[in-house]
Amino acid sequence: MGFSTLIDILGSSIIGGLLLLTLLRLNDQSVKNTYTFGGDLQVQENLTTLVKSIEFDFKNIGYCKKPFEISKLKNNIILYADSVKIRYNTDLISNSYPEGDGTIDLMEYHYDINTDIPETPNPKDRFLHRVINGTKDTPVNLGITHFRIQYFDFNGIKLNSPVSDPSQIYTMQIDMQVENTSAYDNEYSTTFWRQIRLVAPIIKQIN
Repeated sequence: MGFSTLIDILGSSIIGGLLLLTLLRLNDQSVKNTYTFGGDLQVQENLTTLVKSIEFDFKNIGYCKKPFEISKLKNNIILYADSVKIRYNTDLISNSYPEGDGTIDLMEYHYDINTDIPETPNPKDRFLHRVINGTKDTPVNLGITHFRIQYFDFNGIKLNSPVSDPSQIYTMQIDMQVENTSAYDNEYSTTFWRQIRLVAPIIKQIN
């Protein structure tokens, strides 16, 4: 075997190794892209689901099919409000009662900032609990990594949390961040949502 043949074999081995390394890198990038695009889609779908639920429930703060039932409560519509929890009276709307059943229900949303979700790889996601009448608890696991509510009075002044007098709440600002529950190499997709919601018109109707 001549020297030139050894050079050819060595050159072929180097080129083959480079091609294999390139293929491995391409495969790794392909897997990463798949996770990234899938994560982006998951985040958008989860955010859409959450926003629909929150907007629907929060717009019904103080609503009742029978207005006189709400009027009996006077200003006791929002019962408790802090940065991660709100409890309020409403008339629950469902498929069976698309306009409510005319009785007052107690609705609560609270974000469990202290408890990790062990079923997901993301270390930052937490449960958002939707509780009806103090017993029916529906923990939502859709990659929420941040959930905060701020409250403001008629003059736009921010109220301290927890709000000592919930009847002073005129508007509320809801901030929420969602990430995918699992990701490639811990590179999580993130999206943020904010809404300013007016509360006072509901309260004025029952004065």
